[in-house]
Order: sequence, then structure tokens, then C-alpha cells
Amino acid sequence: MIGVEDRGLMRVVTLDRPDKANALTETMLASLAEAAEAARDDAAAGTGARALVLTGTGKVFSAGADIDAARAGLATSPLWERLSGAIAGHSGITIAALNGSCAGGAMGMILACDLRLATSGAKLFYPVMKLGFLPQPSDPGRLRALVGPARAKRILMAGEKVTAEEAQAWGLVDHLAASGELVRTAESLAADVLAASPDHASAIKHLIG
Repeated sequence: MIGVEDRGLMRVVTLDRPDKANALTETMLASLAEAAEAARDDAAAGTGARALVLTGTGKVFSAGADIDAARAGLATSPLWERLSGAIAGHSGITIAALNGSCAGGAMGMILACDLRLATSGAKLFYPVMKLGFLPQPSDPGRLRALVGPARAKRILMAGEKVTAEEAQAWGLVDHLAASGELVRTAESLAADVLAASPDHASAIKHLIG
């Protein structure tokens, strides 16, 4: 249910459970973490995966944790932080290509990315207040850095569902694209990184912080 494909030096990781809105089971989440760690390590070694793209199949990027899995403990699993940490630690460029809405714990992986693309009409929301969970530890800080404290509270405390268009105005989404153009757009945005030396790309990313 997690696909991994290398397109030259760009690695595309795809959530593939469209019949369940790409809701994540523990096995899927572990596979995502392993894929992100492998991409991070390959990029650091200069052997590939200088760009990492996360996307999904169907009309939803991810509904977050599978309900049954969440009730069984997945909602508070350290796998979420392991995944977002591996993405954030990637020395090249990481891009979330949202083929549809993104909810709950799945927000963590896209917040850890360098760039976020989305289809028109997609919604982003993180209903931890309503569900009685805390967000993963690194997520609020990353969200605040992108949208500011008040808007972060609107998402995390007021449970606001933000459209892709509004998210773009807030800085949470960087570019809107048609569903069939998402990965191609990601490749275009990653082109300069893919053409540069790994050390050069890593140095610039480190300077940005």
C-alpha cells in the first residue's frame, strides 16, 4: 500500500489505499518511515534520492490514521515523529504533492516537507482538539513557522478546515496544480537541486534553516 519509484534522482513515494482514503495503518506508517529514512540516507551518501516526493492515489492524499488503528494506539505512536524526522533530515528537497485533502496525523509528514503542492479544492485539517489527542511534538512548531501562531491555533485548537486556496494565501501550500500535473510540477521545482552537486544543495538548505 506504499509505492516507491525512482525517476532518475527523484524518488516518489505514493500512498496507495484509495478505497480507504489512504488512511494509514501501522504497517503503512512503518513503511513510510522506512522509505523516508532510505531516501534521506541515499541523499546523504550521494547515491540518489536528491528529491523526495510524497503523493497519493485517488481523490484524497490521506485521511490520517485508520480509525481502528488509531483506537488501538497508532494515534500516539512514535512512528509519526520518526517519519517526519526523516523527511526533515533529508539533505535535498522534499515535496508533498497533495492529490486531495490531508487530515490528522498525515499533516505531520507534509509539514516536514520543504514544499507543498495541492490540487484545487483540497482541504487541510488537523482535528486533534475534537478527537482528544495531542499533535505530534514537532508539528505545532512547523505549522507555526509556516502560518503564524494565530492561524496555527485556528487549525489545531478551532479545528478549522483550510481549503488549498486559503492555505496558499497563508503559506501552508506553495503551489496549486491539477492532479495529473502534481508530480511533474514537483520535478520541475526540484530540477535545480537534481542538477546540482549534493553538497551544494545541502549547504544552501542548511543556510536557509
